[in-house]
Amino acid sequence: MDTSPSFIGPFSNDWPWVSPLPGTRLIVARFDSALYEAQTGTAPLVGIPLPPRLRGAIAKRRAEYVAGRLCAQRALWLLDGRSACPSMNEDRSPRWPMDCVGSLTHSDGWAAALVAHRQAYQGLGLDAERLLGSEEARRLARRVLTPREAARLEQCEPSHVALMVGATFSLKESLFKALYPLVGRMFHFQAAELVAWHGLGAVRLRLLEDLGSGWAAGREMSGMVCLSGGRLLSVVALPATETA
Repeated sequence: MDTSPSFIGPFSNDWPWVSPLPGTRLIVARFDSALYEAQTGTAPLVGIPLPPRLRGAIAKRRAEYVAGRLCAQRALWLLDGRSACPSMNEDRSPRWPMDCVGSLTHSDGWAAALVAHRQAYQGLGLDAERLLGSEEARRLARRVLTPREAARLEQCEPSHVALMVGATFSLKESLFKALYPLVGRMFHFQAAELVAWHGLGAVRLRLLEDLGSGWAAGREMSGMVCLSGGRLLSVVALPATETA
């Protein structure tokens, strides 16, 4: 791979969750939006052209886009040696190579990409979130949690509330990223819930709504959530062999 621009790096492929996902490749990196802004013309120089809708965006948004694509580019190269990079669809989702699936995320100067071959996974979702304070978590809970999740929260130790809410939020973001390309429709936090909460690690999520394309209410999926570098990281993977 070519040398990366100075606003990002170094790249890492360290796996942060309890179990590996066979056949996937993860790349993470820190980046500096201010340094990106100072390097006029960085996007074209590194082969990551900005979509027209982002050319007038603030430096932070442009840096996030380029950093995420640089991570994806490296992850795809690690996957099978290809030189490729996802562009942007009209709905702003990443446009991956036809035979690949993937997911991007960024949080406070940190970006990551997870990729795999489509023959191994139907979809992948990756999300990074900063840690919440207790009051902020309580406010977010009203928007994110289902009634069963909210009842579970009330039984949670006060010191664990922020972690539970943040992890639930992140996992539902990852679930959306994994499922949206398959169902082709928007859905909200109340469309799914955690089956149980036992702390960080492996989790199960259950659909509460019929999303179409075989993704019916009651269907369950696996996810993982961890703490890494002072942020919550979650992943949801939908194996290609999984049936309804």
